This record gives sequence, C-alpha cells and structure tokens, in this order.
Amino acid sequence: MNLIYIHGLDSDANSTKGLLLEKYCQHHHPDITVLRPDLNKSPAQVHEQLLSLIEESNNSKDAEAKSSNTVLVGSSLGGYFSTLISNQIGCPTLLLNPSIQPHITLQRFSDPLVSAKDSSDELSHSNVLHTTSGGWAITHSDLQWFADHQLSEVHYPKKIAVLLKEGDELLSSELSQAFYQGQGASVTVQAGGDHRLSDFDEQLPMVIDMLQELVKS
Repeated sequence: MNLIYIHGLDSDANSTKGLLLEKYCQHHHPDITVLRPDLNKSPAQVHEQLLSLIEESNNSKDAEAKSSNTVLVGSSLGGYFSTLISNQIGCPTLLLNPSIQPHITLQRFSDPLVSAKDSSDELSHSNVLHTTSGGWAITHSDLQWFADHQLSEVHYPKKIAVLLKEGDELLSSELSQAFYQGQGASVTVQAGGDHRLSDFDEQLPMVIDMLQELVKS
C-alpha cells in the first residue's frame, strides 16, 4: 500500500506528522510506503501533481481503476485537497483537522493591510498576497481557484474518515464535524488538543487502523 501525506498551508515535505508517519510505518508496517510530496505551489498545480502521483504510485494509466492501492492522509489544507481528490477517484482518505472552506479562510490574505505587511513592493506588484513558510506565493488567482472548487458534498463517504480536535484554534471543528457527518463519513472527535495535533505520535496506531479499515470498505 502507498500512503501519500498531504501537508497543510504553512508546511512542506518535511512536516512533523509526515515524518512521524513514515518512521512509524518503516518500523511497524514495512508494507506501507509513505510519500511526502512538497505541495507549495498553486492549487491547480497541487491538484494535478496529486493525481499524477497517485497514478504513478499505482503503476497504472488509470488511477481510478486502482485507487485502492493508494491512501491519502491530509492535514488542514491538505484535508481539503484530499477530499477533492477522493471525490474524483474514490481513494481511501483520512483527514486531520481538515480545512473545508479555503475560499473563505484564505481570504484573510487578501486584506490590504496583511498584503502590505507580508509582501515586499516587488511582490505586491506581481499580485502576490502572501508567501507561506514553505514558499507558496499566494495570488488572487489561487483564491479564485478555491472559490471555483468549493466542497459541497462527499462522493464516497465510506472511503473517508475524519479525526478532529475540539481544541483546534485555527479551524472550526464543529463546522468540519457537521459537514462530514452530514455527508455520511466517519468522524472521530477528541477533546482538547490543537490544530497541529501535537500528540500525533500517540495517535499513529489508531491512524493506521483507521486507514486499513478504509481500504477494506
């Protein structure tokens, strides 16, 4: 089985959770290969890269035909992309404190004061609103892409599981819970915690169990 870890907004291929997943699988589940792509690029490029990576990891020209060979684990904004991809090809997907409305939450970067603070004069003239710690230069076109690709439903709810922390300080766990439960997906809500899932290393045995159950479904 191939596992693709899809990092969040201010992260990269060497995200803490991605590295923990890879190390855990190497020691306890050597049959699982963990891929950690860097996705600090436009959302259109991320979408295309993920579909290509799934196709390559399945060693098939038809990603949908063998989508069960690959599972996705998406954190925060990675949860949005994971849902989008799962809706398209039906691959098993685990979401960690997912972002479900980036077309709204990322609008904070379109605030002129934020743009002026976070961008140099040169970047401002090139329509860059904000540059993430991983190097993604967010533009108005990116925000429009999210607006054009909003999550309104889950096409394969039995293939999706969600892990939420009530203590998420960045995204609304209540909003995510209502959306995914309303679509029929499995949702686990844990008290306390934070957006980063600081206790993720303790969650790894359960995470792998959840992924294995999704593959069977």
